[in-house]
Amino acid sequence: MSESGPKFLSEVERKRLARLERTKQNARGRRAPAVMPSRLARTSAFAARVHGLDTDSNFRRTYIVPPHSVVEVAGRELGTRHRDALVALFRLRAKRVEARTETGQKIVVCQTETTWRELLAASGLTIHVTNLLTALRVLQELQRVTIRVFRGSHEEYLRAEARGMLAGAGWSDALIGRIEWDGAQLDSKLTVSYGEWVRRTLEERHLVAVDADVYFKLKSDYARCWWPYIDSQPAHSWINVELLASLAGRDYRAEETKKRVKLREEVRQALADMQQAGGLTSWVEEVVGSGRAKTYRYRYVRAGSPQAELPI
Repeated sequence: MSESGPKFLSEVERKRLARLERTKQNARGRRAPAVMPSRLARTSAFAARVHGLDTDSNFRRTYIVPPHSVVEVAGRELGTRHRDALVALFRLRAKRVEARTETGQKIVVCQTETTWRELLAASGLTIHVTNLLTALRVLQELQRVTIRVFRGSHEEYLRAEARGMLAGAGWSDALIGRIEWDGAQLDSKLTVSYGEWVRRTLEERHLVAVDADVYFKLKSDYARCWWPYIDSQPAHSWINVELLASLAGRDYRAEETKKRVKLREEVRQALADMQQAGGLTSWVEEVVGSGRAKTYRYRYVRAGSPQAELPI
């Protein structure tokens, strides 16, 4: 066997191939899955609502999903429509493009090339020219936001924050860079270029597959908030209420009793929504522990299909 064969792969390369294989496995049976960076599928950076978002340009908030991610959003608050747009874009697939400047310097960008018609269809919106301005406005709002992603663990971030220090390595970049369209007709070409962090994440294959057909059938904001996380974890069969709360930007343990009861009601409605949309075949709520330590766990069975594997 040559030294380029699998036997001589580095540990980093082995892990990268394993991640890609898991993503491919999770894409099976999906007609048009959204293949997206794992941190975008498992973050709480998008509020579970459409209205009442903070649009102040000085907005800045850190979203923590222990132990998965620490993400800071600056520029404005993001919500369901912004998540919808990203799921639609990654459903249409991003590709790596190389170009050269006038001085001969090579530039590598990652972009999605599509049409207004395809974007509206991928987003589950009515295919009509009246929706073009709405779609563009959402993309421009994403363009104005800067996201800082910390690569270290949740514990490392908390220790650094307590000392007023920067928490190790990370990225700070816009999710979307240039937006270019050839016209205002449904079949006019639309090109959306991503920021450096998204490009590197795609190149490193830190990707997960999310069933976008199910996602756009979901009716509630909470269901759309939680489905990308649930569907991008094919080996998982349960999730606790604390994690669901953190994915929605909330701290379950710190909330008063009425808000906890309301959140659990939202969880049950969201899981029923996922089942109705064909994402889950069944689910059940379990009570774990008692007294002050009592919590809730939700077991679920994801719908699967033995259809042919889709290319990533």
